[in-house]
Amino acid sequence: MAGRIPRDFIDDLIARSDVVEIVDSRVKLKKAGKNYQACCPFHSEKSPSFTVSQDKQFYHCFGCGAHGNVISFLMEYDRLEFPEAVEELARYHSIDVPREKDSGPSFSPAQKQQREDDYELLEKVARFFAHQLKHHPKSANAIEYLKNRGLSGDVVKNFGIGFAPPEWDGALKQFSKDSDSQQQLLDLKIITENDNGKRFDFFRDRIMFPIRDKRGRVIGFGGRVLENSDGPKYLNSPETRVFHKGNELYGFYQAKQANRTLHRTLIVEGYMDVVALAQFDINYAVASLGTATTAEHIQTLFRAAPQIICCYDGDRAGRDAAWRALNNALPYLKDGVEMKFLFLPDGEDPDTLVRQIGKEAFEEKLNTDAVPLSQFLFDTLLKTHHVGSDEGKAALRTEIDPLLAQIPGENQKELLELKATKLTGISRSQAQVKQTKVDNSQEFSQPNKHKQTHIQTMLRLLLEQPMLASQCPEVVPSLLDSRLFPGLSFLQEVHEYCLLKSNRTSGQIIEHFREHQNYKALAKLAIHDLSNNSDDLNEFINANKITEFKDTFTRMVDKQIASRIDELQTKSAFNKLSEQELQEFMLLLKERDV
Repeated sequence: MAGRIPRDFIDDLIARSDVVEIVDSRVKLKKAGKNYQACCPFHSEKSPSFTVSQDKQFYHCFGCGAHGNVISFLMEYDRLEFPEAVEELARYHSIDVPREKDSGPSFSPAQKQQREDDYELLEKVARFFAHQLKHHPKSANAIEYLKNRGLSGDVVKNFGIGFAPPEWDGALKQFSKDSDSQQQLLDLKIITENDNGKRFDFFRDRIMFPIRDKRGRVIGFGGRVLENSDGPKYLNSPETRVFHKGNELYGFYQAKQANRTLHRTLIVEGYMDVVALAQFDINYAVASLGTATTAEHIQTLFRAAPQIICCYDGDRAGRDAAWRALNNALPYLKDGVEMKFLFLPDGEDPDTLVRQIGKEAFEEKLNTDAVPLSQFLFDTLLKTHHVGSDEGKAALRTEIDPLLAQIPGENQKELLELKATKLTGISRSQAQVKQTKVDNSQEFSQPNKHKQTHIQTMLRLLLEQPMLASQCPEVVPSLLDSRLFPGLSFLQEVHEYCLLKSNRTSGQIIEHFREHQNYKALAKLAIHDLSNNSDDLNEFINANKITEFKDTFTRMVDKQIASRIDELQTKSAFNKLSEQELQEFMLLLKERDV
């Protein structure tokens, strides 16, 4: 990355620039006394209130309040960030922008010229594809496809949508003048090369979406296959010397052009989603380019607008993508910015949904259905951590601490910390105590010297009297929650075996599980009852075992009910319970009080 632009250079650049000249090249000015006037380019008005002073090298709008110097105007009018505005002004004066050396190397003059040539060629290729959409003899299917998607000519023109002809060498013939130009086409992946050295167009018979950077320069393309055509649905430009997909967002340039001030941005998954939303005047959507939403994407969007809404499918893949975006966003959650998530119904995407319900209803969904980052964060963690148990609360606290530590906004961090404490009952300082991680499948094998766990008791009783499994049909271990009872899965295995083989002895049961990882622990439990009692005493003992077996299971069920009540109570303090959860809560309270 290039270093900082020296302040002396910026001061000199402003000194040699005439704000009237720069503004007049974009907005036609009229002399008005010693100043110049025009209708403001930053808001709609009928009579001019936008004034530019040549003496002060300053502009001001008495209508909307916009004001600044020549760099401010380029930033506002051309939708540029500060370094880009400085570079644009330097280009106007045909001078290079120097960089301080402490932040990395800058481009050499030859490299700069190469990049300029690349941008120029890519712009020509974009115009070529746009021309093919209108004039190629086989573009009718492409035009029909766009019409069927409800796109107007203005939207197609605004996004520069085009058509890659089906010929193998359409772009190759158009732009290949010599070996150097052909190599440039290859480097920028306008053409490609097979193992035999044959070169041909990379994009063929596809709807073409030019990808522009923040300054509006074409840096790559996305191509969508036509209906009933071969090949992958979307084909994107690979990484080149001017295109790095992890840094760029499709539609971001158009969003900045359409909105003087962006109040929010909407991240969607595909090119057509961005374009279809723009057709409905929802002109603040962007799409990542065949990759996950990166930290660079998040940083770019938070610089442009205080709110980001990620719009994903509601399936597992969509929620995984949302979780990755959340993690990438944490280091940029300064106070004053907000991130939300909207999950769409199965089979829907923004393109299809906005065509069904229209702009007003779609934006209402953004306002009412989008889930705040805090809620999505805790909802996701609550699916993997059982806060009805102390162990689950400790595990949740352990996982959330490093996430919260990344957040720079003190107020945002503090609010999330309060929710974490409310959910777990553990404050940040208490969470510093290291927790020993226990393997759930092995935990029951570490018996307390003085008292067995419920799982150990159940296993011991089954070993002593395998017929308990069939004698007590109300005992169903599969109804229990394994998060509450480590080792439950092994109890279920032994219980199922005893149901099928109730006439087996303890030794036979142990032998059956010889290759099991819990074999040694099971064998230790078998030595608990080796006394030689009379038949009458054995009958009495066996009756007591039935009672103990049932009572132990009942205590486990009671523990599970209490844990679930605790979990729902904890959750209700954080989020409103759903109707189903509320009904479950009331039923559990009745069950507990019986």
